[in-house]
Amino acid sequence: MSGLFITLEGGDGSGKSTQSALLASWLEEQGRTIVLSREPGGTELGVELREIILHRRGYIAPRAEALLYAADRAHNIATKIRPALERGDVVLQDRYLDSSVAYQGAGRVLDPTEVRNLSLWAAEDLLPDLTILLDLDETVGRSRLDQSRTQYDRLEAEKQDFHARVRASYLELADAEPERFLVLPAADSIESIASAIRARVATLL
Repeated sequence: MSGLFITLEGGDGSGKSTQSALLASWLEEQGRTIVLSREPGGTELGVELREIILHRRGYIAPRAEALLYAADRAHNIATKIRPALERGDVVLQDRYLDSSVAYQGAGRVLDPTEVRNLSLWAAEDLLPDLTILLDLDETVGRSRLDQSRTQYDRLEAEKQDFHARVRASYLELADAEPERFLVLPAADSIESIASAIRARVATLL
């Protein structure tokens, strides 16, 4: 049985964690072994990098931030993701290289191609079998966060124009690779989104 690499992408507050949990439960019912991961923070080293990237006080230069994400990605792929795929497991990951292109590329106004190339180098060119993009208007995403957060991380705290650039970048990425992306309106009901995800994933099993 071959492994399967599925990533979930989207702006803050789009419901990635909820859909990942629902998909994991369904896949387990299908008899598949699930490995959950996230970026940053999918490994022990990644947890330390996540603390620096998202919660360190003070300025982090955009290129330094991109490199920290790449370091997290390289370690995660080498020590967790590739071994899981080689075992035939299904990997569900919250964020991957598309996040870097959207957040560090468009959000931080770095060259998206350079950020993508850096990410691919770190990941040894590993692309997901499926990327689920939960598309949500950035103002709605902020409203959802306001209801669930008492404190924002460094990226969540960015202004609306930052998050608008991130959303636009995600949609451009999806348009460029329609065979890899499944784009769903994150404002739809939780069950309708979960049903659409299951239908697409079923074609890959």
